Amino acid sequence: MLLKADQRAKLDPTDDALFYSTPRFVTHVDEGFIAQLTALYRDRIPPNSRILDMMSSWVSHLPTDIPYAHVEGHGLNAEELARNKQLNHYFVQNLNENQTLPLADCTFDAVINTVSVQYIQYPEKIFAEVYRVLKPGGIAIFSFSNRMFYDKAISAWREGTEASRVALIKHYFEAIPGFGNIETIAKKPEVPAFLQMLSQFTGSGNGDPFYAVIAERMEPLVNSVQ
Repeated sequence: MLLKADQRAKLDPTDDALFYSTPRFVTHVDEGFIAQLTALYRDRIPPNSRILDMMSSWVSHLPTDIPYAHVEGHGLNAEELARNKQLNHYFVQNLNENQTLPLADCTFDAVINTVSVQYIQYPEKIFAEVYRVLKPGGIAIFSFSNRMFYDKAISAWREGTEASRVALIKHYFEAIPGFGNIETIAKKPEVPAFLQMLSQFTGSGNGDPFYAVIAERMEPLVNSVQ
């Protein structure tokens, strides 16, 4: 198993569907993070790709000037997903209750997940599903920062450092036979010196750090992680 039982635990063990039942039409990261993410998608996901936006919301942060063949959305709040203009179709599913995606094998060129991986309790099953639905040569991009709904993040994430969280997601990919070309991106925001000094007095942050782990489907999946 990738995680021990205590590492999967959440401070708030109630049904995630209840927590997300009220729509949140906000972005959970700042404009600098979003700009970097959109640029990454522009660079790594070709036009006319089929994309699965896993654990999505009312925005996907994909470039708006690039045509995609199909963008499938998944999330826990139907109102948020219905507001997302970049989705061609969406479905609601609690991945901590049911890890099997209602999607055919080898149907997507890219799977994206934005600032949500910290809530996955069974990554060995979810990442195997990500592999299954990707086409050979397809890529998965999991991005995150240092923000979270603290009570809903798993213990392995809450108790880790920013560096250990990057290593954790890399390990999730490494645990699934056939993922390769695994790449990590870590960028701290560039903040002018006077703003850094100001933050010492105001307590305000200096911008959201940007992290992403990217992997490619290389070979057929032989055995899923138990």
